[in-house]
Amino acid sequence: MMAERVQQPPAKRLCCRPGFGATCRQGQRAAGALCGGSAATQGESSRTQSPESLLDIAARRVAEKWPFQRVEERFERIPEPVQRRIVYWSFPRSEREICMYSSFNTGGGEEVGSGGESSDETRLPFRRGIALLESGCVDNVLQVGFHLSGTVREPATSSEPELLCNVSVSFDRCKITSVTCSCGNKDIFYCAHVVALSLYRVRKPEQVKLRLPISETLFQMNRDQLQKFVQYLITVHHTDVLPTAQKLADEILSQNSEINQVHGAPDPTAGASVDDENCWHLDEEQVQEQVKLFLSQGGYHGSGKQLNLLFSKVREMLRMRDSNGARMLTLITEQFMGDPRLALWRQQGTTMTDKYRQLWDELGALWMCIVLNPHCKPEQKSSWLRQLRRWNGVDVCPLEDGNHGSELINLTNALPQGPPGNPDALTRPHRTVFTRAIEACDLHWQDPHLQHIITEDHYNNYCYHDNLNGSLFDSRGWPLWHENVPTACARVDALRSHGYPREALRLAIAIVNTLRRQQQKQLELFRGHRKELLHRGVTSVTNLEGWVGHPLDPIGTLFATLLETGQGSDDGATADFPGSLGPCRRPENPVYTPPPLPLLEEGETFAALAVETALMGLGQQRAMPDGLYAQEKVCRNEEQLLAKLQEVNLDEALVKILRKQATLLLEAGPYSGLGEVLYRESVPMHTFAKYLFTSLLPHDAELAYNIALRAMRLPVLESTPPSTDLSRPQHIVSVVPNRYPRWFTLSHIESQQCELASTMLTAAKGDACKLHTVLESIQKNIHSSSHIFKLAQDAFKIATLMDSLPDLTLLKVSLELGLQVMRLTLSTLNWRRREMVRWLVTCATEVGVFALDNIMQNWFTLFTPTEATSVVASTIMSNSTIVRLHLDCNQQEKLANSARTLALQCAMKDPQNCALSALTLCEKDHIAFETAYQIVLDAAATGMNYTQLFTIARYMEHRGYPMRAYKLATLAMTHLNLSYNQDTHPAINDVLWACALSHSLGKNELAAVIPLVVKSVKCATVLSDILRRCTLTTPGMVALHSRRNSGKLMSLDKAPLRQLLDATIGAYINTTHSRLTHISPRHYSEFIEFLSKARETFLMAHDGHIQFTQFIDNLKQIYKGKKKLMMLVRERFG
Repeated sequence: MMAERVQQPPAKRLCCRPGFGATCRQGQRAAGALCGGSAATQGESSRTQSPESLLDIAARRVAEKWPFQRVEERFERIPEPVQRRIVYWSFPRSEREICMYSSFNTGGGEEVGSGGESSDETRLPFRRGIALLESGCVDNVLQVGFHLSGTVREPATSSEPELLCNVSVSFDRCKITSVTCSCGNKDIFYCAHVVALSLYRVRKPEQVKLRLPISETLFQMNRDQLQKFVQYLITVHHTDVLPTAQKLADEILSQNSEINQVHGAPDPTAGASVDDENCWHLDEEQVQEQVKLFLSQGGYHGSGKQLNLLFSKVREMLRMRDSNGARMLTLITEQFMGDPRLALWRQQGTTMTDKYRQLWDELGALWMCIVLNPHCKPEQKSSWLRQLRRWNGVDVCPLEDGNHGSELINLTNALPQGPPGNPDALTRPHRTVFTRAIEACDLHWQDPHLQHIITEDHYNNYCYHDNLNGSLFDSRGWPLWHENVPTACARVDALRSHGYPREALRLAIAIVNTLRRQQQKQLELFRGHRKELLHRGVTSVTNLEGWVGHPLDPIGTLFATLLETGQGSDDGATADFPGSLGPCRRPENPVYTPPPLPLLEEGETFAALAVETALMGLGQQRAMPDGLYAQEKVCRNEEQLLAKLQEVNLDEALVKILRKQATLLLEAGPYSGLGEVLYRESVPMHTFAKYLFTSLLPHDAELAYNIALRAMRLPVLESTPPSTDLSRPQHIVSVVPNRYPRWFTLSHIESQQCELASTMLTAAKGDACKLHTVLESIQKNIHSSSHIFKLAQDAFKIATLMDSLPDLTLLKVSLELGLQVMRLTLSTLNWRRREMVRWLVTCATEVGVFALDNIMQNWFTLFTPTEATSVVASTIMSNSTIVRLHLDCNQQEKLANSARTLALQCAMKDPQNCALSALTLCEKDHIAFETAYQIVLDAAATGMNYTQLFTIARYMEHRGYPMRAYKLATLAMTHLNLSYNQDTHPAINDVLWACALSHSLGKNELAAVIPLVVKSVKCATVLSDILRRCTLTTPGMVALHSRRNSGKLMSLDKAPLRQLLDATIGAYINTTHSRLTHISPRHYSEFIEFLSKARETFLMAHDGHIQFTQFIDNLKQIYKGKKKLMMLVRERFG
């Protein structure tokens, strides 16, 4: 049977049988038998002890590798049994790929449906397909050549009727190449019905009827049979195929038609042509639509998780060495590049969200894996490179280190960036998320040393003697791989991603051995120059590109490779590497086999190697990168690594590794972030040191404290850069004083520093020497008052736990930190200041009476005068404090003397705010009280306002000093000024109280205060109120205090009330004219009432009636234009 390829219809070969005419080959039976054939040739043959036939072995290999057209071209005559076995073995035999194309995750557990909503695992297409298969819902299964069809019944539910789905599947070389189902599923993955039919064929091949390709069956028919076949087919499906059948008949009967110009006819069941790409069916349109949908949701409805699951699917495909991995990633990338938000953010200068930014990182990392595929063909790599360059050239393509550089560019570049000779961010070429993948296209796998490393378990310098320069092997004979560490680790990630775990492991071990050797050499180098470097006290950063927080995550890759191998989680598969290392054998059911011991030293484990690698990476001294996103990534990556480390159970061997690495990091100088010499802008080690401290503390407390205390440093916050720092010029530009503005994560870093200190304080409880050392470190290295205050509070809580006696040393540490906070915040604004002051008094109370006495004696360095009197001294002198401390009389008196001294000092310094508190505190000591009173009098003339003086005057009156109260009230009156319209002024009550006090003291005192009232108060209603109170009957006159009562009412015709009456009448006249200047009709009735009150006051004078009449007449004359108002005046007053 010959096959030719034409354009119509697409993807279908033209099949014909040369040498055969219209007559049937008599004697040949119609193709029809079960897929199974004889027992020895079935997929279930393993149930018997019969050996597999040579026919089945050969047919299976051909079915896996050869397109059927090539088989037909190679052999002119293919026996029917051979065709049948090739067709049989061409269907996929593994469920793993079917599962991969019908669910997000083949690992089980909770998954999320591609629609974006969480769903039960049983609702996943693969699980549902199994359920349909096992419940007998698959029927009418027929395999015709390379085409499988059947019906799948979806049982009815409470909300949906029963559904019968017609399913068909095409396949080629053990891959499903197309699927159709009448259920109308619109998703990236195969529907449950396709899964059910496919698994039926995999699990029950003996129950599937198998026919040869339909063209083969047609060749066996004569003309009559063919005509009958066509007519019956048209009759059964006449509504569907009749127009098509007629059209084809017309074309065939036309001699010049296109259909007659080609040899043969298409057969959808005849298998693939030579030119067909052999890959699993992937619905590209649905991939694009789903990604576009997730992107349009902008992070809502779990879209970020969905996109991460798609990336995981790409990695899964790569691991299965499925070419659809790169194809799917290309589709995803095109949608990402077409996201309209990119242009919008670029135009507005805004930053993309952190989660969206991480998706772009994963996109770049996946392309790095794809181009580093050790088996990719040169033409494939060239095609990917063209794609990557095209995307890279788009102006909205995101940058590797964050957004488009418009964010805070001036602020970020206010400082020189990096060591001498390193171009700053303005001149550096922009690196996009695709730049590293583009650069990786230049890498290859042909290096002989690299080939030996990744393919041989026993490769060492005892077998190979070409280690002339000592760079290929270490002193133990183990191979080394010298390459930029992130690049080398990208190779490891690529090997893992493409399903070569053993090769990835070998390379990872070589890289770790190289890092170990490098660490040792660096230590030796530092020891040789230690005195010189320590004398200078500074260093240039030795690693311009840190490994933790790096876009390629080299340390995370090594750690995962080693730890997963140690836990046996990778499935093994032997690789066929370029260059030669033998045939590729991939088991049908890969089973992980632990690597042989020669990969490791005796007694060494993969877990230990993983932990040591993580420690080396985390301890590397590296410069803080530029930009907010890059800095956040450093923090995030470090925390992720530490979280993984904390999941590892520390046995004796791992503790030994921790001690070894901790010691090396302390001694490694400028190469270690925990070394003696620290670059000013190195990434801090606080979080890492906290892990080391807690892990080492039970085993080696001294080493644990040495690590933690060394890590407390934060030189970027020191006041000025050392003059000997040759790595940066001295023209430092600082937007925030003493802080580098480019450290966007500084607040987080300071929090981590605080956490480290708190952990040490907790551990040091009960050890006075350690506590003192930790306290010194805190005072030297922590510069934030809020963090010091938190540490003080933490120490206080730990020291006063309910289940134990208070730890006095830790309490003193807490108090010392609190005092430092007071000094730091004394002259600055801090919204928590009042809380801090109250807490300090509480802490000092717990420490003891000597601490309370000390803070009062040194109050001026710790508190403002107001805080010292109103909070500190008042709290200390309260009954609750005295009872809490069980003080005797002498101790109480000593504290009281200190409090009184403090009060008088504060009153002298700030009489306005402290005088009243000082008087209160000095009540029990006559001399101190008199001194405080004199301070008030001295300050009254200039430094105090009427409110403060009235308050103190009322206090004096309350304490039984009416004359002193009167004096202070008169002083207050001299500072007061009430205008005509201030009839609701808050000082009115004080004025009324002062007049009542004067009235109660006698005529002389009242006579003295009334001139002050007349001078200070211009409000008519207030003056009339005072006047009325002064003319009340005897009980009303002394309603406040019945002290001195003459029994006679005072005359309004004589001083001092005459003066007050005249002032009141004058105030009413002035107020009336003022109100009439801008009066509106809606205020007329209110004005008439005001005049009624004025008349009452006028009538208190002996000629008041005449004065008021004249006053009204004047108003009528002056304001005659206000006719309506004057009419109302005449109606009321005549």
